[in-house]
Parts: sequence; C-alpha cells; structure tokens
Amino acid sequence: MTNETLAQYANLALYSAMAVLTVAMLGYALYLAALVPHRDRKAALAAEATRSRDEELVGAGTGAGMPGGPVAGPGSPSAASPAASAAADGEADDVPLRARKAAGIAGTMTWLTGFLLVASIALRGASVHRWPLGNMFEFAVFGSMFTVLAFSIWSTKRDLRWLGLLVTGPVLLTLGLAITVWYTEAAELLPSLKSYWLVIHVTVATLSVGIFAIGASAALIYLLKDSFERSGRASVLDRFPPARSIERLSYGLHVVAFPLWTFTVIAGAIWARQAWGSYWNWDPKEVWTFVIWVVYAAYLHARATSGWSRQGANYIALAGWACIIINYTVVNVFFVSQHSYSGL
Repeated sequence: MTNETLAQYANLALYSAMAVLTVAMLGYALYLAALVPHRDRKAALAAEATRSRDEELVGAGTGAGMPGGPVAGPGSPSAASPAASAAADGEADDVPLRARKAAGIAGTMTWLTGFLLVASIALRGASVHRWPLGNMFEFAVFGSMFTVLAFSIWSTKRDLRWLGLLVTGPVLLTLGLAITVWYTEAAELLPSLKSYWLVIHVTVATLSVGIFAIGASAALIYLLKDSFERSGRASVLDRFPPARSIERLSYGLHVVAFPLWTFTVIAGAIWARQAWGSYWNWDPKEVWTFVIWVVYAAYLHARATSGWSRQGANYIALAGWACIIINYTVVNVFFVSQHSYSGL
C-alpha cells in the first residue's frame, strides 16, 4: 500500500535539494571566477616586483663603479618596493575574501543538499514500505546523495573547493534527469526484486558509483591542469593544487571505489543464483557491469605500472566512468534483459 502523501513530501524534499544545490553550484562557480582577477593581480605584482629589483641592482652596480659610490653586497640595505610588499601581502592572503565567502556558502549548501536528499529517500522508502532502490529514478537520487555526502565529508579533511563545481554540476544534472526523464511513481517492488540482496547489492553499487563520480571529476581536472602546466599557459587552474596532488586524490578515490564495485559484481552473482538458478547468464547488464570492472582494473594496473604515464592511466579512468554512464543510460533503457528494472 503506497502512502501518496509521503511520496509527495519526498518529491518536495527532492525539489528543495535541487534548489539548494543550485545555490551551491553557483557559489563554487563564483569562487572560481573570483580567483581569476586575483591571479592576474598577483602576476602583475610579481612582474612589477621583478622589474623593481632589476632596477635596484642596476643602480647599485652603477653606484659601486663610481669613486666613493656605495658597494653592493649581501649586507647592503635596500628598501623593499611597494610592488614587492603588495606581492608579499597577496601571498599572505592567498584566497580573496569574496572567494572564501562564496565557497563557504557553497559548502554549507552542499551539506544541506545531502540532508535534504536523505530526507527525500527516507520519505520515499516510508511511502512504499521498502528500500527505495527499485528503479532508475530511485537509483539516481540515492547515488546523488552518496556523491554529495562523500564530497562534503571529504571536504572536512582537505580543501576541495576547487573541485566543488565539477561535483555539484553533474549531480544537479543527474537529479534534473531523474525528476523529469526517469521519474517513476512510488509503487511496490517487482516480485523478483523482493530480496535482502537488493539492499546489499544495489546500495553498495550506488556508493561505489558516487565515489567513482568524484574520482572522474578529479581525473578530468588533473588532465587539464597537467596540460596547462606542461605548456606554460596561464589559467584559473594555476590556483588549483599541483597536478600530481590532484592525480593522487583521484587515484585514492578509485582505490576506495574499486573494491566496492568488485563486491557489487560478486553480490549480484550470488543474488542471481538465488533468483534465477545461475551465477552468470551473460545478461547485458551483467556484461556491462563486468566491463566496468575490467576497465577500472586496467586503470589501477596502468597506474601501478612504470610503463604507463599517469596521463594515460587517467584516460582509462575516464573511460571507466563513460562505461558507467552507458550502463545506466543506455543498457537500462534500450536493452531487453533480466535486469529491466528502469521503471520507464
């Protein structure tokens, strides 16, 4: 028996989460935008400081060559130029105040989004008296919740403001598709899904996808940052952490997510044995789940092998994320299989 009132409240909480997440996304966008003029100002001050030092050295050298002139040396006093002082002040206040404010608001709104998504999922589950992971709509909301909460929790350990836009943006897009394209009315589960393995198998799958999503965003930023560093071109990415630091973050996320996906494959096989009498049936969904596992295993192998560059390994990681998107948006909708639970 479905409680329509609770289902409506679940949708209201979801719409509220999307509105709040929009504010968070704009906050992270303003944070990045505020870094651009600050970067240009610091570059100009640094250039002016360099010119001032050169002029002082030339003047000191000229004076030292004249009779009675001052002798330039390590202990020679020299007044610091205004540009050098300003540049030093810029280093002390590395992030502009308006950027910090925008990022602070965005971080708070991201946390609030996570709580609203938890409320939406809880209300959806209460409305149908089951674990809300029975169709594409519910999977998308659940996965978005894990992504937002994982990012927010990780942000308490290290500064991830630079990553916020590439996390909140895709999550907002996913929620928009969920409520418009993949939406399914609250209803009872199909008989084949009424198993405790649904809670285990699909929950772990959504958690791993949420972590893979953040890892993919970090991998993309790493490739862009590395490209700009190699070419010497200036960009807002200059304000991001070093490319190798970003790459290590992406690798760490994938190391956490991969065992979870491995468990997803194993748990799915056990559930299939109970439901259909066979561990593996080469069903399209099973095949693509395994393809994803193989691609990410290849990424981890390439990352640990000296013969592969880190750029090449991260391209494999992005290929793995592309396989997840294909598995979810194409296989679920257009392939007829035993896993046809999209609800569309």
